[in-house]
Amino acid sequence: MELSNKQKQFLKSAAHPLKPVVMLGGNGLTEGVLAEIELALEHHELIKVKVPEDDRELRQAIYLTIVEHTKANLVQSIGKVAVFYRPATEPKMRLPR
Repeated sequence: MELSNKQKQFLKSAAHPLKPVVMLGGNGLTEGVLAEIELALEHHELIKVKVPEDDRELRQAIYLTIVEHTKANLVQSIGKVAVFYRPATEPKMRLPR
């Protein structure tokens, strides 16, 4: 699902007050972490993930891996926090057109 600029802007504003739901630990992006991200996306639709990695390119690779594995959209990434969106089977959020 491709998001329009208007939809991304709406999601960014909705994500602003959220706290990170998933934080990667010392083991990095494991199957358990990916499963937790899947559950969080299904339950919340819009989540923040904190990646405490200092290397920017490695963080971007982790974000892309999350997108590929979960089929979610990367709404934005600022510093070490990324915002992901995927509509649930019964969507709770209504995106603008």
